Amino acid sequence: MRADARDNRARIMTAADDVFGRSPGASTDDVAKLAGVGIATVFRHFATKTELLEAVLTLRLERLRDRALELAGGDDPGTAFFEFFTQVVSESASKLAIGEALTASGVAAGEEARTAGRGMREAFDSLLTAAQKSGAVRADAGFGEVYALLIGASRGATAANLDPETRDRMLSLLYDGLKPRL
Repeated sequence: MRADARDNRARIMTAADDVFGRSPGASTDDVAKLAGVGIATVFRHFATKTELLEAVLTLRLERLRDRALELAGGDDPGTAFFEFFTQVVSESASKLAIGEALTASGVAAGEEARTAGRGMREAFDSLLTAAQKSGAVRADAGFGEVYALLIGASRGATAANLDPETRDRMLSLLYDGLKPRL
């Protein structure tokens, strides 16, 4: 891919992430305008709006995976786990909006998005395991339960449109339940 085409694609992805994260019903015209490219350029890179939505969802999941892997390299597994959990919940509204727009288009996530989702879950599982080994998270909390809490907290914070202060208090209560009993 030529350098200008790579730049255009990157601008389109950045714009689509912003536009669809704020308004899942937005158009590809809105994306093109924000990216500073013509609509034909958008469709040269992404044949359909659905393809663009999936690419944005995949990118978001890959970023979360990469963030989890970055945090896993730190010295404090407990802080890494809770920081990642907080980030996922904090960013959930726009990620869920993109996922719901994809679902509304009548298409399930494709292989790239599913692969990115698996990678993010595996990285989250590694954070959880390390936090448990360090004593920061209860050893009897299984991945399935903790991942369900992550999803529930994300969806709940989004559905209730929680302000950051209320969201952080909710997470504090949830985290108290994940910490080992004394």
